[in-house]
Amino acid sequence: MSVRQIEPKQRGFLIVNSHPTGAAATVRRTWQEIPAQDGGRRPVVLVLGHSAGYGLAALLTGLRRHGIRGVGVAFEGADNGRRTATAGWYRTAAVADLVQESGGDFDFVNADAFSDEGKKQVLDLVEESYGPVDYLIYSLAAPRRTDPATGTVHHSVLKPLGAAYEAPALDFSGPAPAVSRIRLEAGTEEEKQATVEVMGGADWALWVAALAERSLIAPGFTTLALTYVGSEVTAPVYRQGTIGAAKEHLEATARELASSPALAPVGGRAFTVVAGAAVTQASSAIPSIALYTAFLRTVLGDEKFRSPADQAVELWEQLEGREPLALDGQGRIRLDGWELDETVQQRVRQLWADPDQGLLTARAGADWFMSQVRELYGWGVAGVDYNSAVEADIPWPTSR
Repeated sequence: MSVRQIEPKQRGFLIVNSHPTGAAATVRRTWQEIPAQDGGRRPVVLVLGHSAGYGLAALLTGLRRHGIRGVGVAFEGADNGRRTATAGWYRTAAVADLVQESGGDFDFVNADAFSDEGKKQVLDLVEESYGPVDYLIYSLAAPRRTDPATGTVHHSVLKPLGAAYEAPALDFSGPAPAVSRIRLEAGTEEEKQATVEVMGGADWALWVAALAERSLIAPGFTTLALTYVGSEVTAPVYRQGTIGAAKEHLEATARELASSPALAPVGGRAFTVVAGAAVTQASSAIPSIALYTAFLRTVLGDEKFRSPADQAVELWEQLEGREPLALDGQGRIRLDGWELDETVQQRVRQLWADPDQGLLTARAGADWFMSQVRELYGWGVAGVDYNSAVEADIPWPTSR
């Protein structure tokens, strides 16, 4: 037991503790925002990176609308009496409560999904409790990965390639959001390759191979990984940078998997899914993304800005054949048309051209962005009493 009042510990974007009640409240709010649906098959799904961002959105949507069964995997830290558990830990506990309340059938594993031991632990559970998998959703985001074959630890970096990057960014260190300038030196070839090893498709392919080795790939199996293209405004640090190289590798992996011996005999499919901009723990760490997203939110407003859950609803409709697949010329599923609409992007570019003046127009968007970052950790959530002591030592959901 660890009942105590918890205060946020924050500097700029960096928040080092989480609120269990607030984190749980964000999960339940998202659950209620997803349109429920009865009937249809109940596919077996393995979600890698289920505790945040698009992985969490895909999980909640699959559970509420399609009654999915299966296993979610994340790597989260528990409360230690001094520092709270991670927000993903608390969100997982909240999702497990919703599964139980709705009569669902889903288990959660806290493990390093990059490791051989983690894969074995997860696939043992899948084999014992669910059988062949219909969907593998790959949504892992991590700063480092240990290659299980060599033991080499690779570290990802967020850097441009070819030349240094200078751009405006949002600064939240003062009493109000302000525009600052950032400069990032160009990444080296070694840094690029390390980032590809962490965030590219190598581990995704290992998971598909591990499923195939244990005969856990169902007929008509589909696997997908999340990617992002984004605007020309952020391209130098994202799509044209080290992380973009990793995304290109991820997309190449999808094409290789689609024709691989593991998938071809069962009519399997492999896609990357190009999602739109969102405030996630991963995206908030990327320089200039905060300012760009604040401008984008200002241009679109509340009704037209599509949340990860909104996009996940659209994705599942396509995956389950209720809507046609929205494929581009590279075979990627596109969910980002609302963001990259030329009229929208033209208005964003106008704000970006004079960011100080743009921020005056987009102040509400900047405040919204920071409020969304805080909510990622369970802070600033409507209806939560932050003055009361709460139990911080929440147990991880028990697998069968």
